[in-house]
Amino acid sequence: MDYRVGLVAASLTLLALSGCGGGDDSEQQSGTDQQNQGSSEQQSQSGSSAQSSSAQNGTDSASSSEAAEPVRLVFGTGGTSGAYYALGGALKSVFEQSPLVSNVQVVSTGASVQNIQNIQDGLNQLAIVMSDVAYDALNGQNHFEGNAADITAIAGLYPNVVQVVAMDGSDINSISDLAGKRVGVGQVGSGVEASARIVMESAGLEYSDLARVSHTGYADSVTEMSNGNLDAAFFTSGVPNSNITGLMQSSNIHFVEIDGDTAEQLMADYPYYQTYEIPAGAPERYNLDEAVDTVSIRNLLIAPASMRNDVAEQLAQRFEEYLGSEQVAVGALREIDPASLDQNLILPVHPGAAMFYEQMHSQGSTGDSGSGDTQSNGSSDTQGSGS
Repeated sequence: MDYRVGLVAASLTLLALSGCGGGDDSEQQSGTDQQNQGSSEQQSQSGSSAQSSSAQNGTDSASSSEAAEPVRLVFGTGGTSGAYYALGGALKSVFEQSPLVSNVQVVSTGASVQNIQNIQDGLNQLAIVMSDVAYDALNGQNHFEGNAADITAIAGLYPNVVQVVAMDGSDINSISDLAGKRVGVGQVGSGVEASARIVMESAGLEYSDLARVSHTGYADSVTEMSNGNLDAAFFTSGVPNSNITGLMQSSNIHFVEIDGDTAEQLMADYPYYQTYEIPAGAPERYNLDEAVDTVSIRNLLIAPASMRNDVAEQLAQRFEEYLGSEQVAVGALREIDPASLDQNLILPVHPGAAMFYEQMHSQGSTGDSGSGDTQSNGSSDTQGSGS
């Protein structure tokens, strides 16, 4: 299978996947700062797709719809320097291998919130989003108050991991120890800040409990810590995050675990969080002396519920086959357990994709379907991050 087009696009942006400063997709969760590129083209393309989807929805399988007209898909991602855009570029040619997909147009967007809104408006037929935003959209809350979205999951992707680092000598060894300290919490409205607020809230802390709240992105947080102006900072991204790696080379820092009662309270209040372990002795993941327990939010590949079943089935199949090939160029995808693609998702799996996964699990082609929780075992590589 020829994935050269996707590989070229992914390779060009691979160095950006660790989320450098404001270019990281997780810094754009609110989706308010960046406009969709080529929206007029999307509308013209998505109109025919939506009409075809509405007419053909309910087809039971790809094999029973060989005569179905191929669809064009507009694929919403994120900022051009972030992980989502790179993933879209890598998956474009993968999905275009399907006889049911005539073209995939990868577009840069403001990430999760905007991607879901575009699906509701018929501008996108495929998108990458974070589970917390998807949860809000499904339940009609926060950004989607009174505007619940009818969206489904095609597959679960890699996790964005909440990573809290502190300067050695700061006496910060737990989240509760952040009280009275100077902390970088991410840019206002970003996914990093959302995680910082929620994690501290689960430990009984508010911003008012801190000595200083710094709304800095990754690069600025690192600079401030290096200059002695911050005691700790939050990073929500894939593992490793290149900014943390750079800080480790210039300063003595340590990771602050999110575990025990704090983690339990967090997951009880926000079901889209899951446990995650950053392993010890893994050179590609900071090469830590001891493992670090923390939490993560999974990224999702989503589609409208109205997508034709045969198309959704093909997308799931092509993605699973791609993960099992030697063509995967994006580090964030390399170690996703295929058995986990439909497991522990915050959204319902699209019926067409579910048919493929049911067959996959019944054939045992990917092993025990219940064992592949990439969030809890730390095996989901992920230089990328983003929403």
